Amino acid sequence: MFRWLETRVDPFAPFDENATPPNTVSGFTWHYLKPVRFWLAVLFVVALIGGLFESSLYIMLGWLVDILAHSTPETIWADHGTTLLVMAGLVIFVRPILHFGHDLISGQIIIPQSTNMIRWRTHVYTLGHAVSYFQADFAGRLANRVMQGGGAIRSIATTLIDTLLYVVIYAVTALGVFSSVSPWLALPMALWIVGYGLLLRFFVPRAKERSLKVADTRSVLIGRVVDSYTNILTVKLFARADEERSAVKEAVRTNTEAFLRSLRLNASVAGLLAVMNSLLLAATAALSVMLWSQGIMTSGEAATGLALVMRILAMSGWVMHTVRDVFENIGTVQESMQTIARPHGLVDVDAAPRLKVARGEIRFEDVSFHYGKEGGVIEDLDLTIRAGEKVGLVGTSGAGKTTITSLLLRLHDVESGRILIDGQDIAAVSQDSLRSSIAVVTQDTSLLHRSIRDNIAYGRVGATERDIIEAARLAHAHDFIMGLEDHRGRRGYDAHVGERGVKLSGGQRQRIAIARVILKDAPILVLDEATSALDSEVEAAIQESLSTLMEGKTVLAIAHRLSTIAALDRLIVIEEGRIVEEGSHAELLLAGGLYARLWRRQSGGFLGAEEGQGAPETVSL
Repeated sequence: MFRWLETRVDPFAPFDENATPPNTVSGFTWHYLKPVRFWLAVLFVVALIGGLFESSLYIMLGWLVDILAHSTPETIWADHGTTLLVMAGLVIFVRPILHFGHDLISGQIIIPQSTNMIRWRTHVYTLGHAVSYFQADFAGRLANRVMQGGGAIRSIATTLIDTLLYVVIYAVTALGVFSSVSPWLALPMALWIVGYGLLLRFFVPRAKERSLKVADTRSVLIGRVVDSYTNILTVKLFARADEERSAVKEAVRTNTEAFLRSLRLNASVAGLLAVMNSLLLAATAALSVMLWSQGIMTSGEAATGLALVMRILAMSGWVMHTVRDVFENIGTVQESMQTIARPHGLVDVDAAPRLKVARGEIRFEDVSFHYGKEGGVIEDLDLTIRAGEKVGLVGTSGAGKTTITSLLLRLHDVESGRILIDGQDIAAVSQDSLRSSIAVVTQDTSLLHRSIRDNIAYGRVGATERDIIEAARLAHAHDFIMGLEDHRGRRGYDAHVGERGVKLSGGQRQRIAIARVILKDAPILVLDEATSALDSEVEAAIQESLSTLMEGKTVLAIAHRLSTIAALDRLIVIEEGRIVEEGSHAELLLAGGLYARLWRRQSGGFLGAEEGQGAPETVSL
């Protein structure tokens, strides 16, 4: 039974992964609750029946008091035995069934599955955002909003059904019982309901605003803590622990102030509610005594009324706290919504076809890109890289070299012009197929906190153990991999590398990344400082493998050490986003332009070459 109930909601059911969620709290909440709306309706019906049954217990209590008041021990079973047995049966059998059914629907169907379904869907949608989206926020804060948003959305729905519905049922039942006796008896309850509504009207918007502030400051705090942990090596190397403590301390102080401001409101409202509750209890008791003394109401009716009032008073504080929790969750949802419910910056056109790379020719046609500014970065770039050609990009830092490779990978959309691969506009094909056709080794190599095997196998789905080991051998990584052991005793290819690969040296991370690219074996290869983290001996050893890797591929390489790209077919010199020179290494030295100056500066600085003298060419890449 439990297994059947637990499989009624599939957290991983297919959905439109590119549909932008609504940007209102109600719309955003319902957007993610729609898949469980049937079970929420079932829970509502069960909760309604349960609430009516629970409130009817107080009416049965009144009947029991009247039966006892007008019966003797000798006649009670003869006169009222059937009624008493029915009442006992309802309490013994029906009440547990209702409670058990409610708990099954809530606990086995709705709570765990819907919570993780929402987390899964918000995570998948968040993954679809462009790289710039992630660069503009803390990773910890984004993860926090995805994780907390799922629980908050589900909690809002179940709390409204379970708690507020009960209060409404009890209040209506009390009014009905009191009105049937005397309008005067119903008056205190009616006034209390009006006052409670006004109190909620005062409390709710302020609680919402303050809860949003608490949720926002909590996310900032989490983001700062995660940022410190993620960059712990930098913190240690620069001896900035005091500054990090100060930054987190300030975030803690801000969150505490927001939390205290929220609690002040709660305390004030709780005090007012306590006064209202006391007045209601005293007024109801006084009127009940008066009406009973006049023979207008029975002892049972008085007991029912007072019991209902005391139940409502006990629930009122709980409901106020529940309402506060609801609006804290609304604040969390609102915060998640503001982060998650943004349109994807980079989207595929409808029914985008897959990129088909037969030759690997790349053309930049009048491409401009300014990161949204008025000018700069890339201006009117026209560049053709022939199929199978090995091209190096050269230029000073900030010239636009890495931006060109980012545009080729469509990590950003061009602002004008277009980029073609084998005549296909990359903006008109699917992003996944484009990036599947391009293998990249970046300057800042980042590995997943998984095993060495998993990191290398990331290059190709379904790679065999033999494929993985062969790629590691070609990248000159196999020998050091076999000597690895992590803190849990996992060895070799099973060893885990730590967050972002921090347990490996820069050179080791780079060789794992190169092995991953070798395994991918894509027709187009982008090398952005591919050997920047390798020492000279390892770099020399790996050049042969990279040369093998580049055979038959179109290659676009970036390197600050010009010796590593001097032997490529053609060098493109970039300055302020424009091509200022192009040609072979020898041709550019003879031209005496920017490339020649950069070459003299490097060769002179490292090799002692005189001004105008070319350093010995290092045949690499």
